[in-house]
Amino acid sequence: MATYKEIRGTNIEVLSSDPSNPVEGQVWYNSTSNVLKGSTLTAAGAWATANSRNAAMRHFFGTGNVPTTITAGGQNTPGAQSGVTEIFDGTSWTEVSDLNTSRAYAGMSGDSTAALASGGQAPGSGALTEIWNGSGWTEVNDLNTSRFSATGAGSSTSALAIGGRVSPPNIANTEQWNGTNWTEVGDLNQARAKASSQGIVTAAVIAGGEPGPGGALTELYNGSSWTEVNDLNTDRASSGSTAGSDYTSFLVFGGSPPPGPPTVKALTEQWNGTNWTEVGDLATARLALGGSGSGSTSALAFGGTPPDNVTTTEEWTGAGAVQTRTFTDS
Repeated sequence: MATYKEIRGTNIEVLSSDPSNPVEGQVWYNSTSNVLKGSTLTAAGAWATANSRNAAMRHFFGTGNVPTTITAGGQNTPGAQSGVTEIFDGTSWTEVSDLNTSRAYAGMSGDSTAALASGGQAPGSGALTEIWNGSGWTEVNDLNTSRFSATGAGSSTSALAIGGRVSPPNIANTEQWNGTNWTEVGDLNQARAKASSQGIVTAAVIAGGEPGPGGALTELYNGSSWTEVNDLNTDRASSGSTAGSDYTSFLVFGGSPPPGPPTVKALTEQWNGTNWTEVGDLATARLALGGSGSGSTSALAFGGTPPDNVTTTEEWTGAGAVQTRTFTDS
């Protein structure tokens, strides 16, 4: 039988902590925990518990990749809007500078160093836009159409604000941000609010939302117009989702089928550019949660309400990602 050194060309390392970026097949001895560990590729995606947020919120907004994510605003109790901003660094959440205007139900795009928050629900906040520069928020030019429960895609300098609600009707309006101003562009085919989206200003995807007829609908944007494509398997609104730039690799998780009383879901669906596939469920079913990530391989789900607000955070590891396993004698 071949030895590890003969296979890998080196002896098993003795390390005081696990390596930050292990490669498939790497084996090491953790001298702190006194266990033998190795790395392998995941066969299927799954959610795992991560450290909780500091503030329990619902209807807040988040964006970024894994491990770095930013969240802002939301409701800590029904009708009580918040300006709290938190950043996740891959291990823990830290509170940073608040929004200038407290609000919930805003759209968001960008990442933890440069983000854009637009619209929202609070007196006078429906058209407000604020930019995050890594340390604080600055008010910039407003949306053309005041709205809340919209969704966003893109970066802090090139973004979309999609759909939403002008109390009470839902709208189909899409606006594009160029770093200075908003311009109205092609409308959605289905007016909707509380949907999920991902992508860039020339290639984006939106899925789900309210009202009921929009609960499973998926549309793709090509930079000028929207086209209806294959539906989600399960109607839902107020879901979490990834926030990457690739419109062909997208996760939607949690939420509740519209309309009617909330039926909280844990379901996760994965979009491959053509079809939706149900994958691993969240450990905690919830709606009005936040999400971030870069597609189907990595994601973060945080906060929400089942029905009380929670700080719960879960991290998704998609199929084919490297993960660490502990060897035992059983």
